[in-house]
Amino acid sequence: MRANPVESPEALDRLAGTTLASEPFFLAARVSGQGSGAANRRLAELGLKVRHYSVLALACSDVHPTQRELSHYLLLDPSQIVALIDELQALGAVQREPDPRDRRSKMVVATAAGRALYRRAKKVVDAASSDSLSALTTEQREDFLALLRLAAFG
Repeated sequence: MRANPVESPEALDRLAGTTLASEPFFLAARVSGQGSGAANRRLAELGLKVRHYSVLALACSDVHPTQRELSHYLLLDPSQIVALIDELQALGAVQREPDPRDRRSKMVVATAAGRALYRRAKKVVDAASSDSLSALTTEQREDFLALLRLAAFG
């Protein structure tokens, strides 16, 4: 993983010897921050951020998530989800449709333009992930993802 350009290698080495560097939630947050930062820098050329990408990826799935489901799954406040959907809708990437299971609820569905945007964004995010996890072998990446899924979903 690449260090932040402001961090000196000496400072990283010195701080990596502290007890904080052994705490799983700190390490997970640091890896997440590095990966999200790299992805956000690359997604900016598409007018997106990681949160937009997350909503768009789920909207492009065949599960047709509701706004409430997006909020719970992405661990974001409902008002944040509404703002993200509004921004994606302004780009012509998603639309809200009534949920046939509950007409009071709205599903978020990708448009054809949204699916094309997602394909481009996925390549960008995959490249950022690859760079962020470059210190790991392919097998270690697979193990890392499996462990993250287990920790995230039980």
